[in-house]
Amino acid sequence: MRFRFRTIPFLATLLLVALGLALGNWQTRRAAEKLALQARLQQRAAQAPLVLDGANIDPATLEYRRVVAAGTFIPNWTLFLDNRPLDGRAGFVVVTPLQIAGTRRVVLVERGWLARGAGARDRAPVAPAPAGPQLVEGTAVLHAARVMDLGTPPPPTPGALVQNLDVAAFARASGLDVLPVLIEQSGAGEGGLVRQWPPPALDVDRHKGYAFQWYALAAMAFLFFVITGFRRASKPA
Repeated sequence: MRFRFRTIPFLATLLLVALGLALGNWQTRRAAEKLALQARLQQRAAQAPLVLDGANIDPATLEYRRVVAAGTFIPNWTLFLDNRPLDGRAGFVVVTPLQIAGTRRVVLVERGWLARGAGARDRAPVAPAPAGPQLVEGTAVLHAARVMDLGTPPPPTPGALVQNLDVAAFARASGLDVLPVLIEQSGAGEGGLVRQWPPPALDVDRHKGYAFQWYALAAMAFLFFVITGFRRASKPA
């Protein structure tokens, strides 16, 4: 039995093997990144809360860290993130800036989720921010959860319904000196607010499964080329 080499099947096999290995390696790297993120989440959750006092911060080192900030809410700049369902109910995430005590700096606080009222599709709900000095505790995140946004959104305005929230765009529109993180506030919510924040999507097993499928594709393409080559060679001329 001898092997019959054919150029076109060989090139096709080479392409499939290269594709399978490249995509398998990519999914393997993604799984490794998610495992590293999982370890970082566990490590930061175990650390004592960090006090935000208005000093400059590196947002990357603060992400998913428990934080605490003292200050006063700026209620007229509350925004409502639209299209945020929870447990099958339509609603909003309420975001209000907090001016940090003793400074002019501000941090955006995701105060919680609020159900949409009947017939209130295009109206902002009523969610007054607590008055007076506040102590806000929660988890620092780099951005609020995003939804699909068609086109370029206009600059945010006080009390607006928005699809997504960009911290830098909010700072430009409001003129406030905003820290480059948000706080997902923890604890009991006031005024019907629900503080049930989804954890970051890790899906490590999903990436591993995809990696296995791509590696299997590469292996099957190679075996198919070898087996069919021997079969062709065994046929009489």
